[in-house]
Amino acid sequence: MAQLLKNLNTLLSGLPLTLLAGICLLYDLIPHIQGALGHDANSFIELPFDLSWVAIIICGLPLMYLAIYRLIYHQGMAKISSALLICMAMWAAIAIGEIFAAGEVAFIMALGALLEEATTKRAQKGLKQLIALTPTSARLVRGGATTMVAATRIVRGDTIRILPGEKIAVDGKIISGQSAVDESIMTGESLPVDKKVGDEVFCGTINCLGAIDICATHVGQDSSLSKLIALIKAAKQQQAPMQRIADKVASYLVPIALLIAILAYLISGNIVTAVTILVVFCPCALVLATPTAIMAAIGQASKHGVIIKSGQALEKMGKVDTIALDKTGTLTYGRLTVTDVLPLVQDLSAQDLLILTAAAESKSEHPLAKAIVAYVKKQQLALPEVTEFTLVPGRGISAKLDTRQIYCGNVSFWQERKLTLPEGAQSALTHLQQQGKATLLVAVDGKTVGLLALSDVLRPQAQAMLTALKAMHTTTILLTGDNAQTAAYFAARAGISEVKAHLLPGQKVAQLQQLQQTGHIVCMIGDGVNDAPALKLADVGVAMGTMGSDIAIEAADIALMDDNLTKVAYLKRLANATVATIKFSITLSMFINALAIVLSLMQVLTPVTGALVHNAGSCLVVLIAALLYDRKFI
Repeated sequence: MAQLLKNLNTLLSGLPLTLLAGICLLYDLIPHIQGALGHDANSFIELPFDLSWVAIIICGLPLMYLAIYRLIYHQGMAKISSALLICMAMWAAIAIGEIFAAGEVAFIMALGALLEEATTKRAQKGLKQLIALTPTSARLVRGGATTMVAATRIVRGDTIRILPGEKIAVDGKIISGQSAVDESIMTGESLPVDKKVGDEVFCGTINCLGAIDICATHVGQDSSLSKLIALIKAAKQQQAPMQRIADKVASYLVPIALLIAILAYLISGNIVTAVTILVVFCPCALVLATPTAIMAAIGQASKHGVIIKSGQALEKMGKVDTIALDKTGTLTYGRLTVTDVLPLVQDLSAQDLLILTAAAESKSEHPLAKAIVAYVKKQQLALPEVTEFTLVPGRGISAKLDTRQIYCGNVSFWQERKLTLPEGAQSALTHLQQQGKATLLVAVDGKTVGLLALSDVLRPQAQAMLTALKAMHTTTILLTGDNAQTAAYFAARAGISEVKAHLLPGQKVAQLQQLQQTGHIVCMIGDGVNDAPALKLADVGVAMGTMGSDIAIEAADIALMDDNLTKVAYLKRLANATVATIKFSITLSMFINALAIVLSLMQVLTPVTGALVHNAGSCLVVLIAALLYDRKFI
């Protein structure tokens, strides 16, 4: 029986039947208007029954279901809802024969519920995609033999071999080999991290270069990736839906409306006056104020490439006072490029050094090498062929160009080859590393001849965005998995004063929780899988749509589809205006209701004319909200 009632309620509150109720109500309104204008209402086509009953049945029954459900199952003042007040007014109007007034208040509430529902639907696919990233198999090394087994069979202490390009199936510690590991899924770090014996590696990260053997330390539900999934689930559960404004004030409106209606009846002795007060007291304009403004703002945002998934997110964005940003892929482009080419000998030009390095690195699969080669090709410079190429994972490469022996690598590689640095090279290295740049030394025939630096690129709109946010009294903070030097360098260039670096996903969540516990309304902006838990937990999550991972986009409440950071400031201005519009509309609707009550007490309004005034107030609120759609915020 309960399921049957629920199904019937769903059917009646759907869009098709609600529209039918509106058509019937409109048809029934015409005779009332004709009568008000002094025309013969009987000239209109008469039907065997009042069509307003259709609106009462279609829109009134779901209201009664909701009001009764809350009376039975909710606790305390939550039992008293806006639906209860509408039902009281509806039945009072029916009792004195004012069928149109009863149908009108029920229809306006049903329309408001539909508009609100349209703004809050959202997809929930991100968690499934994240689970799909979990490696399903691993290469187990036991007794000198290597066997492919299911990842679920790995236990702590097992030895796992990971070849280049493979995902690491469990958390572990390297016991043999060295490589570079792409840890962007966990930290957002754009550069692969060089790993050697004794270093830790995480489940779900990718081995970029040499083969490594690891000893499993955390497996199954204890692995980093499983904990990341658990964080998203926990953050999702912590997001409580915002209570509707109309229901918040209903606990006050119901007793006040009843008191005024009873007093009006006792003083005037006119039951029509009491019913009119109940009709005009209905919070229909109040109910419409929020969803209509939000729908207009969401439509406005979609025109500018900002996808807002829920009205709740837009409302909260208008109250946000702190915005936390990820670095890689958010504040920056998330791709490496050559930023500095420094020859260290007089007879070598910057262009020659660049060509020499790119030629030597052309056979390497390391991300730094690929970035250098791509940069040179973009300059349309020809690369000579090299021979005798040798890669030392995590250190560097050596190659022959004609008769010259070329080395490219890091300081550790230089120390192993007993290569010396010329005067000024160490200070240049230190300076570049303080800027968070990756450096590459170059030597020819045992002599250091140059130095290259690569870095991520700051988005050009970053400074303008931060200036605009500051003007709106919004604080910004950088939360990143990158190292402290890189984070501080980019934060200083963008104009962010507060920086938290070396953060794993759980630590980002902890930072947001700390901000929320101190009373801040926090927005998180990110793009990677590692940002998903923070995006879910934040009061508002904003994902970079073009470069961002699907999981980050699904976890977020809002997506910037063109990755233009100026849209963040636009979004904040739009949200502020939406909240201001909602507050204004609520104030206006309360004023109209108050005026209508006075006119009802003076017996100027009847239930039908009161319903029309009440309807006019609702239409005015919708019109004010619609103005948001074409207002300029960019």
